Amino acid sequence: MIRVLLTGPGGQLGQALAASVPAAVQLVALGRDQLDLADAAACRAAVLTHRPDLVLNAGAYTAVDRAESEPELTWAVNAAAPGALAGALGELGQGRLLQLSTDFVFNGEQGTPYRPEQPPTPLGVYGASKAAGEQAALAGLEGRTHVLRTSWVYGPVGRNFCLTMLRLHRQRAAAGEPLAVVADQVGCPTATTGAHGLAAACWRLITSVEELSVGPAAEPLPPILHWSDAGAASWFDFALAIGELGQAAGLLPQAADVVPITTEQYPTPAQRPGYSLLDCTATRSALDLQPLPWRAALAQVLAELAARG
Repeated sequence: MIRVLLTGPGGQLGQALAASVPAAVQLVALGRDQLDLADAAACRAAVLTHRPDLVLNAGAYTAVDRAESEPELTWAVNAAAPGALAGALGELGQGRLLQLSTDFVFNGEQGTPYRPEQPPTPLGVYGASKAAGEQAALAGLEGRTHVLRTSWVYGPVGRNFCLTMLRLHRQRAAAGEPLAVVADQVGCPTATTGAHGLAAACWRLITSVEELSVGPAAEPLPPILHWSDAGAASWFDFALAIGELGQAAGLLPQAADVVPITTEQYPTPAQRPGYSLLDCTATRSALDLQPLPWRAALAQVLAELAARG
């Protein structure tokens, strides 16, 4: 039995993780009311109290634009907390850390998928804080930390692009108005749920690490891994598919017309990478897990939403 301490269980990924716990895992989920990730001392105390075999740090400050005006809080949650969790595990002399990270650690200028070993080149406060959190986690617990980067995360719960677009499709279609969405930022949507989703990849990674630590000698998993659904899309492509598949799933009486615009036409406080596709080849091979094409994963999430009513 693996004792896993989960941070951020109330978030969209945290809920997916809590709903799909493997039989071999004993889960200790600490929500905001039990653990303030902005408090490094509290992070250390949580680890020393619960003495987990692994900390799954799914909690984060993810409000990309608001991070520009709240840098201290962003860095406390995204950078200091991973360092404190890793340091506490180091004090215990046992346990591992799985740190969730993001495609926003890259600036998007190279125009080809980013490999796990490439150095981060973040653009804004959010990306810089997550890159610093990666380094703090890896340095604080050398050899016992894995960083899993992902991109454009969404699911049937929480706040995310998919749920926002469903709401806007309803509103704009009812009003006979178009929906303008940025078309010059490219990445890949990643569903939290499903047998091939992000939560499943996290649990596969955790159980694989545990098997390697107690079983016969085998090729170790790399310290940094990438996971997303398969394929590539712009935000415009994603919004168009949400309307089309949302209508097919019975979630929308009618989809709005989606109009492509440029990043320049939709200015935001935080600069975003123009191309943030992650090269997930090594991770898929290491975990022996293949993702779904992003449209197929989206159809599953929308079907799940429709089933919930």
